[in-house]
Amino acid sequence: MSRLDAVERPPSLRARAEAGDRLIGALLRMPGEELVEMLAVAGFDFVLLDAEHGPADVIALRQHIAVAALHGVPVIVRVGENDPGMILRVLDQGAQGVLVPHVDDAAAAAAVVAAAHYPPRGTRGFATYSRAGRFGETAPDRHRDWYLANTLVLAMIESPAGVAAVDDIVRTPGLDGIMIGPADLAASSGAGDLPVAAATAVVTRAVAAAGAMRMDIVGTPAGATAAFDDGARLVVYNLAASLMTHLRDLRAARG
Repeated sequence: MSRLDAVERPPSLRARAEAGDRLIGALLRMPGEELVEMLAVAGFDFVLLDAEHGPADVIALRQHIAVAALHGVPVIVRVGENDPGMILRVLDQGAQGVLVPHVDDAAAAAAVVAAAHYPPRGTRGFATYSRAGRFGETAPDRHRDWYLANTLVLAMIESPAGVAAVDDIVRTPGLDGIMIGPADLAASSGAGDLPVAAATAVVTRAVAAAGAMRMDIVGTPAGATAAFDDGARLVVYNLAASLMTHLRDLRAARG
């Protein structure tokens, strides 16, 4: 066993969430490596890199993950779609989890789980020579076992169809939790659909009943506290919105 292979990792993000820790992160649209460092120095628990509404370039993504790793901060990546190839590349570069948007039914949720996990749980292609395997320095069995136990797999419910199927989605074996996409849910809801607040309550109850994790997106510390108190285990700030609010406040000094 090599020296690097023997290095013990700190508890994973998934393990901490399962233990009941309140985990605070920020949704960061790339490029923004310095912001990754600032979040780490400020003591955030994780960074959620946005490859859906931010640039999805894998090279830039790798650089952001590497910077976070230097500071010991885990990364979740919101991929652009339910794409097994992108999920594979994200995890190979060292992300501890994936967040997949627009999951509308249990079949889509099962496909996410399959793409994110090695056999026998899933179909993720196996390699130890990427960043995730310490460039081949991690023994194959240790690498496989760690990722099977610690990869965090999250799905987004963002449509009335997803809300209607939430009970089946949230009970998909291997799916750890749900994040509601409030903007997309509002945009995709029509006159005959539940109002967003009511739909959110349906999803929240289903997640709690299944004992699954919930990740909420918020804009203020008070919103974060309320989300945690309501049962969320992971909470992310929309960093772009937070920065714009701060910039407007600074601008206001001119009168």
